[in-house]
Amino acid sequence: MSSPIKRNISLVGDAQFTGIELTHAKDFAAGFPGIKVALQHTFKEMGALEALGTLSKMNQKEGFDCAGCAWPDPEKPSKLGEYCENGAKALAEEATYEKVDADFFKKYSVEEISTWSNFKIGKSGRLTQPMLLKENSVHYEPIRWETAFSMIANHLKTLKSPDEAIFYTSGRSSNEAAFLYGLFVRAFGTNNMPDCSNMCHESSGVALSETLGIGKGSVKLEDFDMAEVIMVIGQNPGTNHPRMLSALEKCKMNCGKIISINPLEEAGLIKFKDLQSLSGITQGTSLTDIHLQVKINEDVALLKLILKKLAHLDKSGEKVFDHAFIETYTQGIEDLLKDLDHYSESELLERCGVPEKAIDRAVSILAKKNKIIICWAMGLTQHKNGVDNIKECVNLLLLKGSLGKPGAGTCPVRGHSNVQGDRTVGIMHHVSTELNKTIERVFGFIPPDKEGLDTVKALEAMHEGRSKIFIGLGGNFVSAVSDTQYAAEAIQNCELTVQISTKLNRSHLVTGKTALILPTLGRSEKDHFEGKDRFLTVENSMGQVHRTKGVLKPKSEHLKSEPEIIGGIANAYFNDGHPVDWAGLGTNYDSIRKKMSRDFEGIRICPKGF
Repeated sequence: MSSPIKRNISLVGDAQFTGIELTHAKDFAAGFPGIKVALQHTFKEMGALEALGTLSKMNQKEGFDCAGCAWPDPEKPSKLGEYCENGAKALAEEATYEKVDADFFKKYSVEEISTWSNFKIGKSGRLTQPMLLKENSVHYEPIRWETAFSMIANHLKTLKSPDEAIFYTSGRSSNEAAFLYGLFVRAFGTNNMPDCSNMCHESSGVALSETLGIGKGSVKLEDFDMAEVIMVIGQNPGTNHPRMLSALEKCKMNCGKIISINPLEEAGLIKFKDLQSLSGITQGTSLTDIHLQVKINEDVALLKLILKKLAHLDKSGEKVFDHAFIETYTQGIEDLLKDLDHYSESELLERCGVPEKAIDRAVSILAKKNKIIICWAMGLTQHKNGVDNIKECVNLLLLKGSLGKPGAGTCPVRGHSNVQGDRTVGIMHHVSTELNKTIERVFGFIPPDKEGLDTVKALEAMHEGRSKIFIGLGGNFVSAVSDTQYAAEAIQNCELTVQISTKLNRSHLVTGKTALILPTLGRSEKDHFEGKDRFLTVENSMGQVHRTKGVLKPKSEHLKSEPEIIGGIANAYFNDGHPVDWAGLGTNYDSIRKKMSRDFEGIRICPKGF
């Protein structure tokens, strides 16, 4: 018997940059350059007519939800479209005419593809059929769906314990798919459900749950129109959430103020040229009133200094804090003020590195307003002290009484399009006693009550050989985690890795001994079954659930939806020996939604997370 070969895989590919030139920094975001780039990408990949027709359906009530981000859609979307450059690029890669099929993998080995840049890999085209990478091969080859499901089931059955399997989830999946996935994982017998939120907004969920009792944001999109002050902390919306700029623009048009806190002053927060209005095209809207250029990870010092200055004004007789709100709805203000007394203003000023005049200008605005929204992203969350960062934001809002009223509240800005929905429907490594009891009542089996592995612990388990199988529902796990080398070593220790994906990425190249690619429908594609078009649902960054329904013909007849794939794996594993009708749920989304409504009625799912 021959020994397994060692694949010579590159972890970074050709990342050389050539022709770089230094130019003057941009002083505005969007405008004609943004729309030009967006159309270039979509026209090249899809053709002009199909691109324009499909873009007109993106983020519309009768269309499909963009896979680019989780920013909510307005009640009355513009006739000119409700998408950004990032969303257009995401659509272009999903709806491209280029295909990654059996001929592609016959021509290129995983070793050769791994030497390509991530950009080139992503632009290779859509995955079109199930593919298998055998243990002694460097070429993927086609495999039938039923054979792939049986192979996964057989590998799962060889494990000594269900905890030897890792089930990862990306925020790209739908609520229906994520719910069915979590249900199968629990029926299989483990809570090993690391997800992308472990790497982005986990600290938001923990901080908000511990302070306000709910792990989600508290504002709606309409609140931005009524806000007197919006604080944008640790994020670059012009780069990562361009559609957010429209909401900030409306705030400015209604005489609101914007305070940005970030080590980098981004062009998008200086000025926004909105192509949905004539004045926006020609002049643009100046956004940030005050930019506080804080030192990296000194946000706590800056926020404490702002709180100290506000407390001093309040103590001197100015009406700064909302004492009626504080007395009615909060506790611990004495401890908070005592904590602030432990720090000197000079110490905090030196730590944060922001000029005091700029801080005083921000304090003077905050002192007089109480309709305040604080937005943040991974510039606050991705630190060891990420929870403390968020708690200081909440402290400021509580002192100002800026919660539970129009135009005020917390706004964690999610990146993935349905990372919020995944947590809402039960994707988490924590154990919820209420959820377990309801699953037992509704589905007839007892879920495991042992806490599972998050992303970091899952990596450690695979690296140490304690976990043998990795299944990824979307995402690019190897490239997403912070330590690519460690992640690659961990993944390559696995006996089997499975990726449920729409397009090629590096996680299809850095694999376990045996690897499967299971291609799935994209958001923009029609999900047709037994003569009817099905729809799915997602949850946006502000906690609103809405449907998404594709409009394009699928790129291959071999594609399956995510719920179908999950149902197929579960059905193959249990082989009808389970109280849940896995195959039926995988094809009938209405049944999943009915089960979800029974499962989640009146319970709080995520006591420790989102």
